[in-house]
Amino acid sequence: MRRNRIAVLAATVVAAGVTAAGPAAAAATSGPGITRDTGAAASAASTASAASTSAHTAALAKAAALRKAIDGLPAADATAAQVRYKGEDLRWSGAAGRADLRTHRPVKGDERFRAGSITKTFTAAVALQLVHEGKLDLDGTVQHYLPGLLPAHYPDVKVRQLLDYTSGLPGGDTREAPKSPGWDKGRYTTWDHRALVQAGFGKPMEFTPGTRQHYSNIGYNVLGLLIEKVTGRTYEQELRTRVIDRAGLKDTYSPGADPRIKGRHTHGYEAIEGAGGGTRLVDTTEWDQSETWASGDLITTTADLERFTSALFAGRVVPQQELKLMFTVPEVPTYGSSRPAAYSSGLTRIQLVKGGPVYWGKSGSRYGYLSGFGATQDGTRSLVYSVNSTDAKGDAATAPDSRIGRIIMAGLGEPSA
Repeated sequence: MRRNRIAVLAATVVAAGVTAAGPAAAAATSGPGITRDTGAAASAASTASAASTSAHTAALAKAAALRKAIDGLPAADATAAQVRYKGEDLRWSGAAGRADLRTHRPVKGDERFRAGSITKTFTAAVALQLVHEGKLDLDGTVQHYLPGLLPAHYPDVKVRQLLDYTSGLPGGDTREAPKSPGWDKGRYTTWDHRALVQAGFGKPMEFTPGTRQHYSNIGYNVLGLLIEKVTGRTYEQELRTRVIDRAGLKDTYSPGADPRIKGRHTHGYEAIEGAGGGTRLVDTTEWDQSETWASGDLITTTADLERFTSALFAGRVVPQQELKLMFTVPEVPTYGSSRPAAYSSGLTRIQLVKGGPVYWGKSGSRYGYLSGFGATQDGTRSLVYSVNSTDAKGDAATAPDSRIGRIIMAGLGEPSA
């Protein structure tokens, strides 16, 4: 069903891809916010040949659909959006809404944001480089590299099973459920990385390693510890030298225990129900991300995600031999259902339409932020987005008729969808 494909795409997977901005264009007022639309008609006209009128028309339609999808911000569902698209006949970027509701600062399209689980793709890239160098073995076990980390009665867990979510390790709940009383308690708490990993180890294994796939944070936080053990350096240092610098990223970093976002950035807001009814927006921008660490603490920009995806898919970050794992989904069912697995090592495989193009990418959410990237494996078509959703953890934010659903279908589906 299309609803399921969009929800998976936006909530845990591909959601978008890499793009490039076109030449400068006019800004247009959009409701109470501001929409900036860069390189739509002008870029399409410059890249489509005179002989490809139909392709040119389709490019203009896609640009219009992307522009419409981010129109009207800020609104009840989101306060801002930044989107970039690249195709054979169109390169487009746009931004809408307010980066800061208090100061009414408009979004320009180059602001930093919290990328959430997109971090996992970066972590996988580091781990796969170490596999290529022989410092990690895909069939090596957590028990070998980190003796004493897992309970003695747990079965052997392999590195490859951490990468593709088939480890069966139970994750810990680091805080109360979203939007419950005290939902933001501990937002300035710094977690010890080992304690973060072991938070759920009072529970039994979810399944025998390698027999099911369960998307969760636990495997990637264990990978963070493995990276530090075999390199003798911090996860943040390895991420910087092996991925961020190698891919030429200018505005991407791991914040560590710093709850702030450095430089120009969008503010995240969550809509909270008031005691007397109605909702109020809570600024969630400042938040210690050590509670997600190697699985979700990254800060980046849409331009950097564009550069990263291009470099990654071209084999400039992960060597080609190991890169194949990022485009290989294990042949196991999803935990708790009979559906086939959808996640590879750090990426997700998605088809919006049966028989349509296959996209690979990743999405992520933190309170106030929903972002994603994705592209065809050859990089000819791609999309990247960041939406400051006011219900970033809610199912409605990624429904087919949601703003994110419309962005995804405008970029990776048909313009009329």
